[in-house]
Amino acid sequence: MDGTDPEGTETLAPLARQLEAVGFRLLGGFHTDASCRAGEVDCDCPPAPGGGPAATLILVGNAGDALWCAFSAAPEACDGAPDPLDRYTRRTLQPIARQAGLAAVFPFEKPWWPFQRWALAAGGFSPSPMGVLAHHRYGPWAGFRAAFVSASRLSDFPENGSPGPCPTCADKPCIAACPPGALSLAGYDVPACLAHLGEPAGTACLDGCLARIACPFGEIYRHAPAQARFHMRAFAGWCDTSVNKGP
Repeated sequence: MDGTDPEGTETLAPLARQLEAVGFRLLGGFHTDASCRAGEVDCDCPPAPGGGPAATLILVGNAGDALWCAFSAAPEACDGAPDPLDRYTRRTLQPIARQAGLAAVFPFEKPWWPFQRWALAAGGFSPSPMGVLAHHRYGPWAGFRAAFVSASRLSDFPENGSPGPCPTCADKPCIAACPPGALSLAGYDVPACLAHLGEPAGTACLDGCLARIACPFGEIYRHAPAQARFHMRAFAGWCDTSVNKGP
């Protein structure tokens, strides 16, 4: 990476610009030594390039429609082969990671790394009744697409230790908006959700999760209709055909 701050620490600004060019964004990160000492994250992080220990883990993902716009114009979106978004993600992010001297791991490949635990260590996220994490800026619309790992300590992460939005939300409109009542403070009833999606009454949810849409956080990052349909149909098919595919 070609940026440094006044103290000589590598910044993430050049990496962020490369990611934005292909539809992704930085979602935070942490230094493994500090987070592990604080007990904030499982220290079984991926190895850095060359197999050495990780010093910094960076979360890469998306929010809003930037990734959808970039992916929709890519060959993977219309070639008819399985897992088009995963293939686009791998094709575009692996070269960026290599150029920056970073290792890349993905949530759709084994071994299944604990992306949600990493996000909680990075800060700004909180568990939501919907099963996804909600971010104080992006709401429930942030998706994790990769993690980059460095052997050196990179930059600082100002959101480390900051809370996510859900504990401040008294009304919990996501719970009330779920037609089959699959959401509650006790957790997310995935079988009830899937059963509803398979019924005629579930058509509206297949066009976009009504519980997510009801979330008051990150409204400007909501999925566009075509984007919402893509993800909801992928979710329904993934859960119907996969066994223990990932966390």
